[in-house]
Amino acid sequence: MGRFRVQDPPNPYPLPSLNGMGFIERIPPQNDFLQCLSLHLPNNTGISSVVYTPNDASYLSILLSSVRSLRFRSASTPRPQVIVTPFEEYQIQTTILCARENGMQIRIRSGGHDYEGLSYTSQVPFVVLDLFNFSEVAIDVDQKTAWVGAGAIIGQLYYRISQTSKTLAFPAGACPTVGVGGLFSGGGYGPMLRKFGLAADNIIDARIIDVNGRILDRKSMGEDLFWAIRGGGGSSFGVITAWKLKLVTVPETLTIFSVGRTLEQNATQLVHKWQYIAPNLDEDILLSISIGPVNSSGASGGKTIQANFNSVYLGGVDKLLPLLEQSFPELGVRREDCTEVSWMQSALFFGGYSIQVSPEVVTSRNPEIRSTLPITRYYFKAKLDYVQEPISIKGFEGMWKLLLEREANMGELLVVPYGGKMKEISETALPFPHRAGNLYKIQQLAYWEESGAVASERSISWSRKLHDYMTPYVSKSPRASYMNYRDLDFGVNNYNGDGKTSRSYAQASVWGLKYFKNNFKRLVRIKTKVDPTNFFRNEQSIPSLYSKSSSKNN
Repeated sequence: MGRFRVQDPPNPYPLPSLNGMGFIERIPPQNDFLQCLSLHLPNNTGISSVVYTPNDASYLSILLSSVRSLRFRSASTPRPQVIVTPFEEYQIQTTILCARENGMQIRIRSGGHDYEGLSYTSQVPFVVLDLFNFSEVAIDVDQKTAWVGAGAIIGQLYYRISQTSKTLAFPAGACPTVGVGGLFSGGGYGPMLRKFGLAADNIIDARIIDVNGRILDRKSMGEDLFWAIRGGGGSSFGVITAWKLKLVTVPETLTIFSVGRTLEQNATQLVHKWQYIAPNLDEDILLSISIGPVNSSGASGGKTIQANFNSVYLGGVDKLLPLLEQSFPELGVRREDCTEVSWMQSALFFGGYSIQVSPEVVTSRNPEIRSTLPITRYYFKAKLDYVQEPISIKGFEGMWKLLLEREANMGELLVVPYGGKMKEISETALPFPHRAGNLYKIQQLAYWEESGAVASERSISWSRKLHDYMTPYVSKSPRASYMNYRDLDFGVNNYNGDGKTSRSYAQASVWGLKYFKNNFKRLVRIKTKVDPTNFFRNEQSIPSLYSKSSSKNN
């Protein structure tokens, strides 16, 4: 496991001396990245156990082991010149400094679920820094806190918590194989967001290695940087190695249900009314919907639209049913639709598993039992919107028409309500600004099974058509989106031109304002202070205002 000392942030290994520009002083520029690593990693570890190049037999398996989107598993996808899989923080420090000296970009990967593959692809020479060895989870039950390595996956965190307490939990995402490093640094939605907010709302400390190789905790990094990495994307500012979490208390008994309704069963009217109810329910209830085309069971065959209403309630069924009967009797939820579970079982449910399987299944990065979540099984393209005013029946009917253009189960809307804790937190509390004023978020997904550019372009074009259709019904000025559902259709940073940073800022503002609204300006100021040469960057990273990248390949 990756080791991090939670009480003592100073550097565990003396780094090469730096000159005034922050570059390694005694390494000639012509020495390449691997030579640099060889010179500065201790002899007792060397580089053979942590460094992989395309000439190594295990390179491809290491690379693909965390490529979660099938779109980026093809041979045509740009691949790293080197993969570094550190066990210790000093190996990360050395990787940063050698990459800077040799003009190599670093892409930081924890779980590899990023929607556009930016943690393992690039159009310029790059190194993947894969943190999967940093997966330690250390829980303090008495203090209700936990330190978790940035390379752990959500399932590992959930399982470890469940093994120490029946009433402690953490409000993070649904898919067990998502890495906590990316999820937490972008915000982190999950089934308990209405009760406890985002994952990032419940982070109380972190360890980050900055562009100069310094290891910083919350106290030494300062509140500005600590603010930025909880929702602004950690990979724009450094390499986060660990997070300290404030755990939350939940009942021993929770209740889940999933009920499906087709168009023939009044689905349109139910979804329409849901808008007025779900954001205003008790904060202990999450009632989300997944909507998509399915094969019709009627005599005429064909397809129809089915809306699956999925819920978790922090309490028993005897309290849940009266609440639903009072607020949403039209849905017709019955006692036999409901199952009382532990918090860990509810995580299995939302993670696409039967609640009967061993919870240990979620600790595997590549589980033998596959999740039923479509996003883990197919090629996909996703887009996201925030809805601030209820959508009309006619508006939904237009969505159904577009969904019916897809094959059964190959298009989906994932609709998650706000309200509760989400509307109580200021939009400036963290970089993530999407709080009060939003009724719900609606993720639009296209899935496909066939490989190749033709199939990909066909489905991506459909997703863009649906997104265009949504325009009148969603947030405006800006039309907001969520950084962890990154979408390169919004534009990309350009550091290959004349290096004018004003132009880079203007380009980044197009998507930066969508993800962060007015918080984007503060993120840019912090970025400029902590990484002025813009070393930590990708196609949609936070830009630095004053200095063009120090990369030799810019």
